[in-house]
Amino acid sequence: MRARAQDNMRVSVLDAVRFLLLLQAVAPPPASCITVTCPAELHASSGDDVLLSCSFKSSETPTSKMMVDWSYRPQSGGAPQTFFHFSSQVFLPHDGPFRGRIRWRGVPARGDASIALVNATLKDNGTFTCSVRNPPDVHGSPTSQTVLTVTPRAASIRFSDVAVLLAFVLLPSAAITLFLIGRMLCPKKKKLSQSRAYRSPIEVTEGEEFDAPPPGKGRSTCCELYLTDSEDDDDYYDLKKRPPGDEDYAESRF
Repeated sequence: MRARAQDNMRVSVLDAVRFLLLLQAVAPPPASCITVTCPAELHASSGDDVLLSCSFKSSETPTSKMMVDWSYRPQSGGAPQTFFHFSSQVFLPHDGPFRGRIRWRGVPARGDASIALVNATLKDNGTFTCSVRNPPDVHGSPTSQTVLTVTPRAASIRFSDVAVLLAFVLLPSAAITLFLIGRMLCPKKKKLSQSRAYRSPIEVTEGEEFDAPPPGKGRSTCCELYLTDSEDDDDYYDLKKRPPGDEDYAESRF
């Protein structure tokens, strides 16, 4: 009895093992999963080039069957519209608002499916969706979204505009300042010419050269004229204070 029971148990175990092996051979392999990641938000100014980043992780090596799709839904709402496709080669948009403004920046071997948006405008505000499929990785999280916000560019003053403005302001100011400094340094010139114009012939001493400058010298400066005038005035006052001599007495007699 015991031997028969043991034989029955062995048969049961062998049947169970065979059933499990058969089930494993018939059952389909477990499905792989792919994960796609994009930044939640992007901010840019009008006229900027924006990198729409998209990365993915897959248990399978990317092959020619891998596909990347980018779609866009305006901020005002509506159904998403696909404008970019990649499958072994790049398919850029031939019409629509993104025509001529999309650049492929992805490297599938590194898990990168990014694109670049050139010259962003306020009309580009909306949601961009990246979708990646790498068979047999077709399940999991094959899509991810990015909300792009484009704002007007702040007004800025260029260096050339500042340089022109400074030139129009500083140059006239510098010329006026130099002119005033020149007038302050030589204030006696006009007074000196007036005093010599009304000078009496009696006050001119013998041997004094009134008009002609000393030989070998150019035109006298305002400072030299002032010094000459001061010396002539000193000689005139000394002559008046000096007591009359014999020569003056002799002249008075005749």
